[in-house]
Amino acid sequence: MRFSLILVSPARPENVGAAARAMKTMGFDELRIVNSQAHQDPAARRVAHGANDILEKATHWPSLAAALADIDFSVATTARSRAKFRYYATPQQVESQLAEKQQWIGSAALIFGREDTGLTNDELELADLLTGIPMAADYPSLNLGQAVMVYCYQLSALRQVSAAQADAADGRQLHALRQRVDLLIEHLAVGDDHKLVDWLDQRLGLLQQRDTAMLHRLLHDIEKKLIDKKPE
Repeated sequence: MRFSLILVSPARPENVGAAARAMKTMGFDELRIVNSQAHQDPAARRVAHGANDILEKATHWPSLAAALADIDFSVATTARSRAKFRYYATPQQVESQLAEKQQWIGSAALIFGREDTGLTNDELELADLLTGIPMAADYPSLNLGQAVMVYCYQLSALRQVSAAQADAADGRQLHALRQRVDLLIEHLAVGDDHKLVDWLDQRLGLLQQRDTAMLHRLLHDIEKKLIDKKPE
């Protein structure tokens, strides 16, 4: 499984350099930068300490949506107080989710937000799963470089697992499932039930391969029934 780390609008070059160093230390090498040139600043190279190749190969994207266009499964990091969703996977749970999906998904990405404001709600909605680092209440934040290191350390074991080659069709199952669910919500006119829509959105990201296949079958049957009941 190809794995990318995405930094959205990082402001401080030192943080980008620290992130690159953490990636290199733990075996990750694909860095995507959204709407920032901080990785090109000399300060980023000074902090990277031997991880300059990651900075040199880093790709720039105009938006998070563009950076995720070729990604099958994405995980967004966020502070609990900044997100409207209620479910947050711990770093350990993220590892478990990716370990299972590694068998049937071709690419994944871990997204980190701005140093001061994190990711917007619109950006969070682009992700399949949300995650947060449990912390003591009296010291509620880590800087960007530290957060990247926590996740790279937790997920480093995935780089050592030889996963079976994913079927190209399987890697898009989740995207197709989201599209079918969105169409069903629209058809049933229940889009105003934001709690239901949010619950569906976050829970779909937790499904395993067999679950997605079974839900596709169920939605197919539901869609067929709805078509059959349409007036002549």
